[in-house]
Formats: sequence, structure tokens, C-alpha cells
Amino acid sequence: MEATTTPARQPGNSKITATTDLAALKIRQQAAWSSGNYAVVGTTLQIVGEELCEALDLSSGSKVLDVAAGNGMVSLAAARRWCEVTSTDYVPALLECGRARASAEGLSIDFIEADAESLPFATAAFDTVVSTFGVMFTPNQNQAAAELLRVCKSGGKIGLANWTPEGFIGQVFKTLGKYLPPPAGAKSPALWGTRTRLNEMFEADASSIKVEPRLFNFRYRSPEHFLDVFKTFYGPVLKAFAALDVPSQENLGNDLHALIVRMNRAGDGTMVVPSEYLEVVITKR
Repeated sequence: MEATTTPARQPGNSKITATTDLAALKIRQQAAWSSGNYAVVGTTLQIVGEELCEALDLSSGSKVLDVAAGNGMVSLAAARRWCEVTSTDYVPALLECGRARASAEGLSIDFIEADAESLPFATAAFDTVVSTFGVMFTPNQNQAAAELLRVCKSGGKIGLANWTPEGFIGQVFKTLGKYLPPPAGAKSPALWGTRTRLNEMFEADASSIKVEPRLFNFRYRSPEHFLDVFKTFYGPVLKAFAALDVPSQENLGNDLHALIVRMNRAGDGTMVVPSEYLEVVITKR
């Protein structure tokens, strides 16, 4: 899919530069998420989707849209609750993974390629809109939030799971940023894991915003196993290592390994690292 850009409304080089940076960032991000195989990681996060659906108190027959769905974590959870589910992502290969999972379980889900910043659906088309560790990575955060609100009906709910800046994955991305700083004009994805940023994006159109800090435990055979999986299958980490020279790759690997060891609560040589995220339920006004 082509990157969607918003022309600057007023003249000025700074605004044009910011818009260009966001467009370029989207292209690079799409390439990153298309590399590796996020489904290998996404499948391990399934419990987050189940818990989010419970927090939303989904009713059978509800029309649910999963935005930046990856391999369908929340899509499957909602379909198991007999909802009418549409699963979207801008990486076709991930939609195919979700389709295969749905087929294996005999679940009926519509899979549609779509950009989270420009959703191809009518206004107020869905009872519930969800995204787990997905929409938070959009370059144009305000536009993505506006789209979630637009396609959700009045009185409907938006459910999100977003990594926090302080949590393990937030720290992983902070570590990556030491070696590959983001372009000018880009906001950190981890801001979606803060109440302040959520209020900025949603409060004006919400009758309530409920936020619950939760923990997801990354369970791997060892710190080295986690690093191997993420360097092989998790696009942003894979691309980060590929962009660095050998000495920098070694330094980045050492920094990530030290982070895991510091946060690891397993005492048997394996890895159990809690990663904080915000479970968010927004009711649209």
C-alpha cells in the first residue's frame, strides 16, 4: 500500500519537512513489519486479546473492527465470542496468517488490507474498534486516533493494548533508539501507553476513558533465545540489526541482553520478563 500523506495546510518549510518525515517513516515501518514474521511473536500474545475482549464486555453479534491486527490476535478472540469481525492490516502476509488461524478454528472473519490512518469504512460503521500493540506504531498518531473514533458509533467502545514507556518493550524500543534515532517530527509509539497522550487524542470525543495497567510475561527458553527470535522474526528488531555495522550490532545485542537479564524474574536459566502495557477502554460520546 502507498503511504498516505496529509498536505501541509499552511506554507512553511518546517511543516512540509514534518509531513515528509512521517510519510518516509510509514514506508520504512511497513517494510519492517513486512520483514521477518511477526506472527511468530504475535501468537504468543494471544492472552492479551482475550483479556481485552473481556474488558470490553463484548456481546455476540457486535460489529468489531480490528485495526493493525497483525495475525489476528484480537480478531480471533472477538470471533470466539460470536461477534461479526473485520480484521485489517497493511501487511498482506500477516492477514494471510490470520486467515489461516481463523480457518483452522472454523471462525468467520473478514480480512481486509487497510491503512490505520485511512480506514476504508463508513463513519460509525462498528460497535467496537480494537487494536493490540498495532495502531500505536502509526507515524501520524492524531490521524490514526481520529480514524478509530470516526468508524466507531456513538456509544460504542474503542479497546486498546499499548506498551508503556517504562515497561520492557518500551525499554527495548528506547534501546533501539540509541542506535537508530527516529526521524524529526515522529512521536514515540510508547506515548500511546500513557494516560496523558490518550487524553490528548481521545478525551474530547469520549464519555469515559478507562485505563488499567497490566503485565504480559514474555516466556522464552533463555535471554539468548528471545534475542534470536526477535532478531529473526520481529521486523523492527530485525531491521535495526540489519542497518548497523558489526561492532554496533554487537553493542546493541549486549545492551538488549543486559536489559533482559536485569528484568528477568526466572531463576532456572529460562526467561520470564514481565512487560507492562495499558489496557484501554474508551466509550465514544
